[in-house]
Order: sequence, then C-alpha cells, then structure tokens
Amino acid sequence: MTSSAAADPEEVRFVHVGRQPIYDRCGDVIAYELLFRATADAENATQRSAQATSRVIVAAFTEFGLAELAGSKVCFVNVTREFLVGDLPVPFDANQAVLEIIETVSVDDKVMSGARALVEKGFTLALDDFVWGAGSEQLLDLATYIKIDMLNTDVNAVAETVRRCREFPHVQLIAERLETEEQLQAAMQLGFEFFQGHVLGRPHIVSKPSLSPARLGRLQLIAALNATEHDFDEIVALISRDPAITYRLLQATNSAASGLSVRVSSVREAAVLLGMATVRQWVTLMLFSDLTEATEEQLMAALIRARLCQLVAERAEIAGGAAFTVGLLSAIADLLIEPPAGVISQLPLSDQVAKALTTGTGDLGQVLSVVRAYEQGEPLAAFTMLGVEDIVSSYLSAVGWSTHTLNGALGGAHTRSR
Repeated sequence: MTSSAAADPEEVRFVHVGRQPIYDRCGDVIAYELLFRATADAENATQRSAQATSRVIVAAFTEFGLAELAGSKVCFVNVTREFLVGDLPVPFDANQAVLEIIETVSVDDKVMSGARALVEKGFTLALDDFVWGAGSEQLLDLATYIKIDMLNTDVNAVAETVRRCREFPHVQLIAERLETEEQLQAAMQLGFEFFQGHVLGRPHIVSKPSLSPARLGRLQLIAALNATEHDFDEIVALISRDPAITYRLLQATNSAASGLSVRVSSVREAAVLLGMATVRQWVTLMLFSDLTEATEEQLMAALIRARLCQLVAERAEIAGGAAFTVGLLSAIADLLIEPPAGVISQLPLSDQVAKALTTGTGDLGQVLSVVRAYEQGEPLAAFTMLGVEDIVSSYLSAVGWSTHTLNGALGGAHTRSR
C-alpha cells in the first residue's frame, strides 16, 4: 500500500539501550549500567549528553520497563549537570536506579546543592571515571559508589586513588573498563568491591519498536474511536491533531462523496456528512496500517478478529464496542510482536478492556479467547459461549463487513497512488 508523500505513514522506529553488567568479587551480576546506543549494532555511545541521558531514561522506563531490562538487579543511569541542578527532572523514584554522575560534570555550588537534595530524597549517587584532584572529590561525602578507570591509568596511580577513597568508609569501589585478565587481577588485588568491563561482559544492546509520541497518539485515537460512548468533539479534535490522518480522511471522504455537490474541508464536516460510524471505520484502518505497516492481508485478518469479537460479544449481550477494541488492540500487539501490556500501558482503557488484553479475564477476555480459538482451528465443541452455527455465521458476517470496510477505507489512498 502506498500513498502520496503528504500521507506517508510514519516509519517504525526502534529504541536501543546498551546494558552492561557489573559483577561482585564472586562473579555474580549485582547491577546493570544502562547506556545510550544510537543503533542496534553500535559498540559505543556516540554521545554522552543530556539528550542521550533523557533518551535512555525514557526508553528504560516507558518503552522497556526496568523489569524487562534488569529484572531485580540495580540499574545505573548516567546523569549530566542538567539533571543535578534541576534543569531537567529525574522522573523516577529514588529506589529505581543509581544516578551515575559523568566525569565531565564541573562541580560547583549548584551541583553540590542539587546532589545533596537528591541524596536527601533517597537517591543513590555514583561518580563515574573518578580521578582524584579533578574536582569530583567534593562529592565523596554524598556518593555511595566510585568508579575508577582501569584501562588507561597507571596501576600505582589507581592504588593511590583507592587508598584515598578508603578514607571515606561508606563508599564502595567499582573497577571499570577492564579489558584484560591482567587488569581484572590487578583490580582484585587492589580490593575493589565490584568490576565492569569487556573482559567480563560487553554491553548487550536490546531493541524494540518505539511507541513514539505520534504512534502513541494514534493508539489513543483508536481507543477513543472504539469506545462504547463516543465524545464527538474529542474524536474530531484528536483526528485534527494528526495532519497525515486528516489529509487522507478528507481525500477519502471527498472521493466517496464525488456524486454530491458538497465537498468537505474539515474533519467535523466529514463526520457530519458521513456519520461517525463510517469515519471511525476509515480512520481506524488508516491508523492500524500506519502503526503496524501491515499488508492488506494482515489488515483484513485484524479487522475480522475485531469485528468477530464484537459480534460474539453482542450475541452474548456483552458490550460490542469494547469487544471490538479488545480484538483490534490484540491484533496490533501481534503485528508489533509486543505483549499486549506494552501496547496498552499508556492508553486510557477501562479496567475491563485492559484485563481482557493482559490477563484474558472477564467477559471480554472470554470473548477474545473464543475468537482466538476459532482462528486457530480448535474443536468447535470447545465453544461454550455460542453454538456452532452462531460462531460460523458471525465469522462469515465479520468477513463480509471487513471486506467492505477495507475497500472503502483504503480506496481513496489506492486511487491517489496509481
């Protein structure tokens, strides 16, 4: 499926986070440092800036989740001056990550004050690439971890730094950038508590499709379009905020209304002329296509699932609109190769819909399980919600509706691309 440049769907973007383990003296992983990576095959960070830190924090906490990245282990996250002095917020709880102050931070009164305030809030600080005399020793009273570079430093100089750091009994030392077995053994002999470097484990890069703000907005629009009770003004406003979707909707609407004397020039006019039900069908298809880069065959299968969920629910006297949403969002999750919880985590869905997607419970969860079972060809005797004839006739009806909807929603885009 193609369209004009003005209507091209947003490319699927991936977010990447490097994750390097930190080991104790027994060789057990006790923490992970989360590192900025611009691409999936980048061996090193291309930048260590406030922007890079922000991207790591956003990716770790909103795209992946700390549990996925680190399990129960501690995470170390680099922070720049902006985070220490309050120009940028530290948006997570104090017990969720160690704040690793990078070596380029110039320590002055504002940094000291900001670091002290963070510690008072319960945050744990680490000093990265620590060198005695560079200025960051002012933070030793506040820091819990000190990281010392073992790669390009004279062993005697490291030994002296270790000796002076031991004057602060509360700090624990991490030997970093360990590239060889000899460096690891030297760090062990110097009494470091923890160890990090390529000789032990290189950063492992984890990647996943990003729910960018535009994509998240489109998921929210899908939820609003398929809510049980429609807020006309809200839906018009949400569609109007997406220039690509607005453009394509107006093109499709004017194409559909070519036999009429009126031409629409706004989302509101399109909704009034065609009715919200038709607008919902078209926009949902456009959104679904953009979010997943789906083929027409995949779009058809997803629409059939959503419509079949709706029909099964209505026959069982369960809310059909909510069931449609459950079916459609489950199909989006499948095409994004994402667990449903990751897709819906930031959507304003009802508890009933959320539970159906994440745990398969409740009436809507049962509807989805029935539809999935039918898709997978499980014995019809397993269906207890409907009779065999009901589920078959509902499926055929869903196929017919989906074919009509797909042809209507995408016809305008196909005409423009030829």
